[in-house]
Amino acid sequence: MNLSPQDVVVVLKSLIDGSERAAQQQAKDAAEEMEAKFLATACKSSTYAELGEELAMSPSQVFRSVVRAEEARLLYRLPVKPAPGHTKDQTRFWPYRENLKEFLIHGVKYAFPVHHGGLVRGIPTAHAAPPLSQQIAKSSEPPPVWPDPEGTVRGLEFSPLYKNVPAAARRDPKLYELLALVDAIRDGRVREREIAIRELTARIDER
Repeated sequence: MNLSPQDVVVVLKSLIDGSERAAQQQAKDAAEEMEAKFLATACKSSTYAELGEELAMSPSQVFRSVVRAEEARLLYRLPVKPAPGHTKDQTRFWPYRENLKEFLIHGVKYAFPVHHGGLVRGIPTAHAAPPLSQQIAKSSEPPPVWPDPEGTVRGLEFSPLYKNVPAAARRDPKLYELLALVDAIRDGRVREREIAIRELTARIDER
């Protein structure tokens, strides 16, 4: 079973959610009064329906992405105790960090090449989006953008990994940054790619 572009989006989202849950766990250990709050939110994005809602995907699409990512050894699932009010065990999705870094740095640009188009309205990506936009001087050329009717920037069409990436990015700024860094690796100049690899690696390692 071959990977699909949306599988990368699901894995990146699981990286963010896993980090947030770990931070909540640390807070719980440090202060007992945080326990109830942690347990109430421990299952954030742990079901296919919840994850699909945040990524603008259907539950079945998320399920198929998780299966493919597991087969590719980019993701694994762990059962967790149910939160209060839940009777069934929940599932957490965790990425294989080293495998993920290797794929994003060396494989994603070949597996999912970028398609370019003309001037459109959309959302900036790659070097035109944070965090690279804060480190690389602006060019006189139109920025790369994901086509999106709600976008506010005119730029050159840059195909996202998945058609609903703009909607998912609007809902999660951290996911937006990761996706923009991946795009810089997919189709950036040498310096842009070097900085994107460094930034992406740091974010994966710290989560």
